[in-house]
Amino acid sequence: MADFQAVRGRLFGIAYRMLGSVGDAEDVVQDTWLRWQRTDRRNVRNPEAFLTTTTTRLAINAVTAARARRETYPGPWLPEPVDTAADPALGAERAEGLELGVLLLLEKLAPAERAAYVLREAFDYTHRQVAEVLATSEANARQLLSRARRHLGSGRSAPVGRAEHRRLVEAFLAAADGGNLTALERLLADDVVARSDGGGRVHASRRDVSGAARVTNFLDNVLRKYWHESVLRLVPANGAECLLVAAADGTPQALLALATTGRGIERLFVVLNPDKLGQFAGPPA
Repeated sequence: MADFQAVRGRLFGIAYRMLGSVGDAEDVVQDTWLRWQRTDRRNVRNPEAFLTTTTTRLAINAVTAARARRETYPGPWLPEPVDTAADPALGAERAEGLELGVLLLLEKLAPAERAAYVLREAFDYTHRQVAEVLATSEANARQLLSRARRHLGSGRSAPVGRAEHRRLVEAFLAAADGGNLTALERLLADDVVARSDGGGRVHASRRDVSGAARVTNFLDNVLRKYWHESVLRLVPANGAECLLVAAADGTPQALLALATTGRGIERLFVVLNPDKLGQFAGPPA
């Protein structure tokens, strides 16, 4: 029990980054626990390596099932955000691979590439350790990581530092709260893209909205029609400052994650699906 609990946070962190779903990650960790219970531990020389390997391989298998489900997902899909204030250990070692934008890009990778990236970049595993987990050669592990980095790099601009990100998020919050559309639009990159995930549970755009003017108009409509009595506040989610939209009674209505670069806000992820917001429920602010 002690060996498992000592690395449980890491196991969840691996599975969550691989799957972009809290529930799916918890299922993988639970399955790892069951396998650990059935294992003759006298034959396990390195419990941490055994548990990490088991979790990673189970997550690789789960990726295929998750992709099949997402083919029938109603509308655009976004990863489920996680409250890193409630679970700070999730990003304690490295926050890499936690941002919603990165999790979305990871969806484009083959499962083994995704695993190699997560183990190396988020948990600083050596190439040899990655190879052992994936049951491949060290040379192939390096190739998997190289392909993953290349794919992610082609779809991702260099993010700003934490202080500048927070400044942009706070400026976005002030402009949205004050209904200042001019200030809001100035924060957006010219080619900004907004994606909404309602999961078929609530009304949400079925297509990405592109361009600063269109995204500003989209935000104006949402703020006036649906969030005019809501409270917007900063929350730590996925290792960064995000915006939580909540009703007067504290019920979460949306979580907004902003991908920020030197050009401003390049991507806006609007998670509306209530099934993905349970961690952020709480009393009124």
